[in-house]
Amino acid sequence: MRPIRSGDRGPAVEDIQRRLLTLGFELGRTGIDGVFLGRTLEAVRAFQRAQGLNEDGLVGDETWSALVDATFTLGDRALYLRLPHFHGRDVRLLQEALNALGFACGRADSIFGAFTERAVREFQANAGLPADGIVGPNTVRSLQALRHVWEGKDPRSHSAARTGPVRESDKLEALSVALRGVDSTGVEIAARALNVAQAATARTGVKLLASDERAPAGTLAVLDVVGDGMASAVSGRPIARGSDAEELAHRLATAVAAAEGHCPEITVEIVLVSGEREESLQKAAVMLLDAACIAFD
Repeated sequence: MRPIRSGDRGPAVEDIQRRLLTLGFELGRTGIDGVFLGRTLEAVRAFQRAQGLNEDGLVGDETWSALVDATFTLGDRALYLRLPHFHGRDVRLLQEALNALGFACGRADSIFGAFTERAVREFQANAGLPADGIVGPNTVRSLQALRHVWEGKDPRSHSAARTGPVRESDKLEALSVALRGVDSTGVEIAARALNVAQAATARTGVKLLASDERAPAGTLAVLDVVGDGMASAVSGRPIARGSDAEELAHRLATAVAAAEGHCPEITVEIVLVSGEREESLQKAAVMLLDAACIAFD
């Protein structure tokens, strides 16, 4: 983006001013007027100083990104484990709420890492929600319903509790499974599943194969991932379908047992849940990865 600087006017300046006011920076009597002068320039420099950024008064990519991160509120976007990690004010609010409620995710560092995902899963299970580690509308509503319990409480009150092992890291490191997307949906799900595995541990044994690539020696199974109704595109192989990780894991394990020691190539057909596509794809990726961890344990 072209840096926004002193003397600029318009909607982009108004957006910057609105975010600065949200963060508590003073803009003087004129407030949000769409003019980048005087108090707005001072506020931008004060924000940069507070963030450890170059205090040049220019709103370029780095300053704009920091402003956006600092003004996210919980529920503005779906949060989940990925690389690069989600970070921002909404993540910090989530971590503070979870720690205060007793679901320890460690220090509230504004980064959605493996310990935060584990705490989210535990909270979801406790609240009767699918424990997928994805902070979508239902999880946010459950947290907001408990606002009276955690708001204003010391977020460190339970943060010293044992955080436990990160999300299946030991299993992911021993999991020699190759994923290969067959159709466009399968490609996205397979890539997201690998991303989650790598975000949990850099030593994951999960691999992503190109369409014509052979699995490396020692691979337990190759999972050809397809979208709903597309299993017929991959013929002559076992097909595993499931609406949850446990069911899918059982079918994967059955297919592997039938292979009698050989590395099987299994078609995994995924039915996306309704809702926003990004969240649906992420839920499918988490289910696939969890099922593999269970099946090949």
